[in-house]
Amino acid sequence: MSKLKIAVVGGGNIGSSLAFDCALRGHDVVVIEKDALSCEKSRESITETAAYAPLFSPLAKGKTPETIVQNIVWSQDLSVVSDCEFIVENITENIALKQALYASMAEFIAPHAVLAANTSCIPITKLGSFHRVPSQVIGVHFMNPVYLKPTVEVIIGFNTAEQTQERCLQILEKLGKNAVVVKDGPGFVSNRISHLFMNEAAFTIQDGIAQPADVDAIFKGCFGHKMGPLETADLIGIDTVVNSLEVLYQMFQDPKYRVCPLMRTMVDAGHLGRKTGKGFYTY
Repeated sequence: MSKLKIAVVGGGNIGSSLAFDCALRGHDVVVIEKDALSCEKSRESITETAAYAPLFSPLAKGKTPETIVQNIVWSQDLSVVSDCEFIVENITENIALKQALYASMAEFIAPHAVLAANTSCIPITKLGSFHRVPSQVIGVHFMNPVYLKPTVEVIIGFNTAEQTQERCLQILEKLGKNAVVVKDGPGFVSNRISHLFMNEAAFTIQDGIAQPADVDAIFKGCFGHKMGPLETADLIGIDTVVNSLEVLYQMFQDPKYRVCPLMRTMVDAGHLGRKTGKGFYTY
């Protein structure tokens, strides 16, 4: 299998998980971050994942963290995307920040490259409008942890070229992913549904109906979910869930997407989930 050259722009939870998965499969990866501290946090996260991955992934068995991480480099320079065939934009769910990033990256992206937006809820057509070649932009929604999730949601924007879609699906196949292709729309399929799920679960806590462990136990024990909605919110990050719900509310103007006040309070308190050590659970 030929090596891919992949850029991951934004090395947060999902970005670092994606970079690790790509490196685990032997591809060359560059993680682009805004500053040195963010680069170091991403490196630490990936190294930690590499240490325990052999317990869960057959691909990681017999590989040391060093052999996996050696396929990854970190940079603060957007120009390094110029020789990458697959560029995954993975920064925070903020339209203004994404617009500025796409404008800054545009001059460096090769004509044959695929620009994949790993956004939570912002329509791909909207993001494509920020790029000088909208036909290059496609949505690829990776799930966390990426190396344990074989399926991805692929979203076709209004201007996404057929060639971009074909090339993207070829790349995803090399990454060992099954692609489910859907049309564009706020939240697509996965987050349009799942964020309502997490939000309503938070309301049951706010209303004193149950404790977080009870809510999650019902969905794991009764419905066979691997994780409950509140565990999932903690994994994603409460701030990310809130930002995504706000995008859905703005796009649909539907009150069903109103953010649970409890989650806003948690964000104000810095209780963002696993990444801060406290959310609906303490870690």
